[in-house]
Amino acid sequence: MTLESNVLLSVDIITFLIGLPLNVLALYAFRVKIRSKPLPGDILLLNLTISDLLFLIILPLKMHEAASEMEWNLPNFVCSITAFTFFSTIYTSSLLLMAVSVVRYIAVAYPITYQQLRKPAYAIVTCVLIWLISAAHCSITIIIQHHPALSEGNSSSCYEKFTEKQLEVVLPVRLEFFFVLFLVPFLVCIFCYVCCILILYSRPNISVMQKQKAIGMALGTLAVFVICVLPYNTSHLVGYFQGKSPEWRYYTLLLSTFNTCIDPIIYYFSSSAFRCTSEKSVFRRRASETHH
Repeated sequence: MTLESNVLLSVDIITFLIGLPLNVLALYAFRVKIRSKPLPGDILLLNLTISDLLFLIILPLKMHEAASEMEWNLPNFVCSITAFTFFSTIYTSSLLLMAVSVVRYIAVAYPITYQQLRKPAYAIVTCVLIWLISAAHCSITIIIQHHPALSEGNSSSCYEKFTEKQLEVVLPVRLEFFFVLFLVPFLVCIFCYVCCILILYSRPNISVMQKQKAIGMALGTLAVFVICVLPYNTSHLVGYFQGKSPEWRYYTLLLSTFNTCIDPIIYYFSSSAFRCTSEKSVFRRRASETHH
């Protein structure tokens, strides 16, 4: 096996062994929380956990690919399912992170409005839209491999080695992915969390420890975005201008893969941190309104 295949296989195995039990536990925890009190943030985080689990379920197929020196020797339809699930869950997670940041911003900045938008139906509709947007975009993985005018000359690989004709389609689509499915969610997250941090620091009724916990989780979320999501999406931008897939793209995908181990830790704890601060904000506003 080549060094590249060994690295890919090793990271995939470690991610699978750590990420699967963590996400199963997170799934159970969010299911229990939602049954007792279905809050928008927890519904979004439950979907994030489901997305990570789907990613982990198809990861053994990527392990098989890495162990086979990146040659695909399974049926073509399995390749289509693997590539579609692999990439759509990555972008579903990015969009869900954006939605979570918006919910938290509203909860901290506009607690009364947040109380009015707490109906589970709003969060469920948002999740459905996110899954549909991600699926529609990532259908390109199926089109490239099965469209009569494009599906030629790459039967030995699975959505990796492209012909010139395929690159003419793939590279512009990836560029659109960079702006629509990464840059927009990333900028929204930055805006929402920076505002949350500034607002929390200005609230005298929230203890220093609670502020630090919520702020730490906000920074942790942004760090995950920068470390695990940014490098892979940067490869889209570089690849578009180079006219090919960058050779280091494989390694950026490893960061996105390992993200499934970090998500359940950060988002489980952050859901309680932000709930605590938003509830205190609500009580403060209501007390103020009562006095007036």
